[in-house]
Amino acid sequence: MRALQKSNSMTWETVIGLEVHVQLQTKSKIFSGASTSYGAEPNTQACAVDIALPGVLPVMNQDAARMAIKLGLAVDAEINRHSVFARKNYFYPDLPKGYQISQFEIPIVGKGHLAIDIDGHEKIIGITRAHLEEDAGKSLHEDFHGMTGIDLNRAGTPLLEIVSEPDMRSATEAVAYLKKLHTLVRYLEVCDGNMQEGSFRCDANVSIRQQGDPELGTRTELKNINSFRFVERAIEFEIERHIEIIEDGRKIVQETRLYDPDRDETRSMRTKEDAHDYRYFPDPDLPPLEVTDELIEDVKNGLPELPDVKRERFVNQYKLNVEDARQLTADRELADYFEATVTAADGDAKTVANWITGELFGHLNKSEIELDASPVSSEMLGALVQRINDDTISGKIAKDVFQAMWDGEGHVDEIIKSRGLKQITDVSAIENMIDEIITAHPKQTQQFRDGQQNLIGFFVGQVMKASQGKANPKAVNKILRDKLEST
Repeated sequence: MRALQKSNSMTWETVIGLEVHVQLQTKSKIFSGASTSYGAEPNTQACAVDIALPGVLPVMNQDAARMAIKLGLAVDAEINRHSVFARKNYFYPDLPKGYQISQFEIPIVGKGHLAIDIDGHEKIIGITRAHLEEDAGKSLHEDFHGMTGIDLNRAGTPLLEIVSEPDMRSATEAVAYLKKLHTLVRYLEVCDGNMQEGSFRCDANVSIRQQGDPELGTRTELKNINSFRFVERAIEFEIERHIEIIEDGRKIVQETRLYDPDRDETRSMRTKEDAHDYRYFPDPDLPPLEVTDELIEDVKNGLPELPDVKRERFVNQYKLNVEDARQLTADRELADYFEATVTAADGDAKTVANWITGELFGHLNKSEIELDASPVSSEMLGALVQRINDDTISGKIAKDVFQAMWDGEGHVDEIIKSRGLKQITDVSAIENMIDEIITAHPKQTQQFRDGQQNLIGFFVGQVMKASQGKANPKAVNKILRDKLEST
């Protein structure tokens, strides 16, 4: 596949829309009381309602409706007081009923929008709708030789499908939108966002058109991509494929394609269906979903502080720069950890931000664990910052203390005491060390006094070596300069 040429990038405009399937964090399924917990033995969580045995009737899970409304309010969307469930008819082995209960003409959430940041500039991405539906089961290919197994545990799990407008013009914008939505659903606690387990899945609709053409080109759908990196690579591959086909005089086929990360390419899965192919009709077993003003108001009152609002508050309240504030509000748990650490550190927000984005992030990445598994709590990190600020230890020694806390050696003060790390702040003790070092290095002393000011680093290093890193750096610098500059 040839690379996209500059002339082509000027001629062709990419048009991208995303359909994101968000698995709602309800304890039971959308139309039954069966469990939604992940990892159970195959076919142990599919009840009679989920597989539509004769005589059973679905009953709407109100928690799923509340979560849909919560998302709708967070993206400033219309909440439809009256919405309808429909049957989407198609055959697939892991769809036990032969149809999927979804919403078609009247979804619970209407038009809204989401703001993304692209190189410091805000862009608004329209949201067409968000509708409730049930998930299908799962086909298992890898565990059977020449056969396919069907696990129906996931059948009936509540999903909210969030459909964007075709407002994105690059893979970068698509990933920015996807990440922003991922952050939002976790803040709202409507989804755990686990892409590996399929809780947050993305279908990308990609087409190209000549710059300035109002008509959309023929689109292809990239199905069920489960990582941000793969979404970006799949879209970029598909853009180049479309351009090559059209410039060779051929036509794009409307189809569903899968992305193969091992070969970094997309391949055809099936011809893309249109809405009429599914023969949608209102589900006769489910009454319309009626949403009251009281329910909407109740959900609104329970909304948390949203990421954009929290980021702006962090900048204003804690005097953080925008990038630090963005990193620290990317995850609700991380934002809570930061604020708890600031409290424990007596309000030193900037130092706390530096330690979290530096030392803590580095250890989490190296250990390949999430924040909730960190052995260093917010209270422990806050205490460490306090000990730096009150000159008990230096910033350099603090890194050793952090490592000791990470390794489970105890609390800050215990480690400082057991290792004898308390900083030397006694002026007379520091002066004695400096006098000895100046006497031992007459050549460097004279060179400094002759104007080689950069030798101050040499002397500081000698003092820190003599004190085993325990001498207070501020005191060392001041006393050194006073003594070296006096003749």
